[in-house]
Parts: sequence; C-alpha cells; structure tokens
Amino acid sequence: MTESLLQRIENDDAARPGFPGEHWLVFGAAIAVWIGTRRHPSFAVRLLGSVAGTALVARAVTGREVPPQLVHWLPFRRGRRRPGER
Repeated sequence: MTESLLQRIENDDAARPGFPGEHWLVFGAAIAVWIGTRRHPSFAVRLLGSVAGTALVARAVTGREVPPQLVHWLPFRRGRRRPGER
C-alpha cells in the first residue's frame, strides 16, 4: 500500500485494454494543447504547452510501450538502475 499515486496510475493504465483509435485521440489532444497555448502571453504557459504537446505526441506514436531503441535515450528507465549503469 506504499505505492505512489503516479505508480498507481501507471499500473491502472497498463492493466486496461487499449481501444481502436486511441493513438489518434492522444494525437488530437496534443494538437489541441499546442494550438491552445501557442499565442498565450505568458512564456511559461507556451513552454509548458510545448512540453505537454510533445509528450502527448510521443505517447501517440509509441503507445503505452516505449520501444527499446528509445529507452536508451530517455533520462529515466523503468525499474532501478544497476550500480555502474549510466
């Protein structure tokens, strides 16, 4: 019962079945975030919109599973790093 909220969300997301067209909905959400924040007067809102939109596009492209080729380039990995691993 000590798992974090983020871990519970990830577990629930992994356990649920996908549905047809899910990646298109996520891609549409990314476009909506980009369009909704691109002309905001605050630089911070535009930056967060760009980051969130990019993350959603990555999710739409890869689905729930990150390809092994991309895992190498991510600053984080599932599980713990072994000692001496970069």
